[in-house]
Amino acid sequence: MYGVVLAAGRGTRMRPLTDRRPKPLLPVGDRSLLERVFETARKVVDEFVVVTGYRGDAIRDSMGESYRGRPVRYVEQAEALGTAHAVAQAEPVVDDDFLVLNGDVVVDASLPRALANAGAPAIAATEVADPRAYGVLSTADDGSLAGIVEKPDDPSTNLANVGCYAFEPEVFEYIEETPESERGEYEITTTIDLLLGNGRRIDVARYDGTWLDVGRPWDLLEANELALAKLDEGDGATDATDAIAGTVEDDVHLHGPVVVEEGARLRSGVYVEGPALIREGADVGPNAYVRGSTVIGPNARVGHAVEVKNSVLMSDASVGHLSYVGDSVLGRGVNFGAGTNVANLRHDGENVWMGVKGDRVDTGRRKLGAILGDGVKTGINASLNAGLKVGAGETVGPGETVTRDRLSD
Repeated sequence: MYGVVLAAGRGTRMRPLTDRRPKPLLPVGDRSLLERVFETARKVVDEFVVVTGYRGDAIRDSMGESYRGRPVRYVEQAEALGTAHAVAQAEPVVDDDFLVLNGDVVVDASLPRALANAGAPAIAATEVADPRAYGVLSTADDGSLAGIVEKPDDPSTNLANVGCYAFEPEVFEYIEETPESERGEYEITTTIDLLLGNGRRIDVARYDGTWLDVGRPWDLLEANELALAKLDEGDGATDATDAIAGTVEDDVHLHGPVVVEEGARLRSGVYVEGPALIREGADVGPNAYVRGSTVIGPNARVGHAVEVKNSVLMSDASVGHLSYVGDSVLGRGVNFGAGTNVANLRHDGENVWMGVKGDRVDTGRRKLGAILGDGVKTGINASLNAGLKVGAGETVGPGETVTRDRLSD
């Protein structure tokens, strides 16, 4: 069985984190989103086929030609024309049953296993409290799929389409017959309607595990929170003393699940409250405070009198001294001048809102700091407001207070 992984999208809602990279390569814990998808499906597929598009070369360079013994091949969706069109790109290399998985969604291994066990064709579904924002599945008396209605005002069930499928190669014939949708795209759900209309039985694979579509910047924080929570559940080291491969100097205090990878260094006076992951080559301290589902990425720097709380610092980010970073994401190579501080709480205590593709959106988070693209630089004593986005390569001047998004072209 093949695993066809859709990873072609531009990820515009995730800007500025996707200004310089494809969304599936965003880091979650100790690996990328795409690597996590591979890991969930590795035991039920024999070969991966990745459908690339935006910055596809970066995906190929990162993932290589194999993943833990499974060959990896790549096909390109040169133009974003919908999910059915994306799946169709795999036709030249797929000659057996295959799973369709998303390269930017956090799920458990039980999802691809449920699809594989159901047999092709099948669709994955999960129960949600309010299905009106999803494709809603209805089922026949035998439990098979009866139909899908997109975002109904009055849903007939609470079964939401997870967006993952099992197909036989014959589906490519139905994709060729799939008409263009009102959005100008070729949708795989329309293809499924054609299968149903031709009398084909489509099984429904029930799934009740984690399902997080990492579609907006703050979703990356939630994804990392989920990944680091597994340190408490035994997926990884639950005792900090069993997870310390790097250098930990005298007078460093570790509490809760903390992983310090080989090549990382915690200097004297550092205080870490897990769950926290300190990646290879990272340098923390002296006298720094790290807490609350935080990832300090490869070769990142957290210096003297810096507090980092519930945040993600990607590779080579640097917060050198006298700064606060809370509930924030710092892209690769971000550099904070001394005294740069991030606000993460509104004075009225209401949820923080953030701009997404020109709209202001309630993030659902009472605490949310700043989202900074790769290469952002701030001057000394800069201040960044809660819910702020700064685009890749942008600069913030010394003493400047930024209250509005500053995005790159």
